Amino acid sequence: MDTLLQITPHVWQLPFPVGHVYLVALPDDGYAAVDTGLPGSAPAILDAVAQLGGRPEALRQIVLTHCHVDHMGSAADLVAATGARVLAGAPDVPYIDGTRPEPRPDLSAPAERALHERVMAGITTDGPPPLRHTEVDLALHDGDVLDGWLEPVRVLHVPGHTPGAIALHLPESRLLFPGDAIATDPAGVRALLGPFNVDRARALASFRRLAALDDVDTVCVPHGVPIRSDARAVLAAATPETDWS
Repeated sequence: MDTLLQITPHVWQLPFPVGHVYLVALPDDGYAAVDTGLPGSAPAILDAVAQLGGRPEALRQIVLTHCHVDHMGSAADLVAATGARVLAGAPDVPYIDGTRPEPRPDLSAPAERALHERVMAGITTDGPPPLRHTEVDLALHDGDVLDGWLEPVRVLHVPGHTPGAIALHLPESRLLFPGDAIATDPAGVRALLGPFNVDRARALASFRRLAALDDVDTVCVPHGVPIRSDARAVLAAATPETDWS
């Protein structure tokens, strides 16, 4: 894992080999985490909060963009250490709290299936601790606005990757947290449809919805390199229909 990367004056990326975490400054010296990485990532996340000058309890909110293990994996440990509230898209709540089994992705495309096998093999080799499910304090819906942030944060329901996947749009900062609806190539110059979707058609529609947003300059992807300039042009040039086919 690398050190913190400052994206804007109030947003930092904590890179991980699988599933980056973003920390966002809140009023009164607090922080929110957008996703939590694989199980076992909590110490690194708390260390990042400390690097920013915060004690563990400064982490007040955890927003999970969806239910996959590389996004919700350390939420339970962070809640235990900080008392943070967990927020997530309403349809994904049963998968996050463990009351229902997570839906399986459609891996019918050979390229996507091969990538999934490589990713899962890497996770198995690294040997993260077992997943602990966690309760969700607030179920989010399309059009909700998050409280307690430095600016209004719009919740966008972007199903397809999972049933309850969400994105967070900060119009004043012109910044987007797309969850796995959008990924990028290693150079961060090409936007891709996130792989491993439960419903490819809905995932494509969600990608196009996010790409059509007018007020976005920065896209904080969980996989790949953040898009930090010309985001609208990068998204407009994307060809998600042909990705992973």
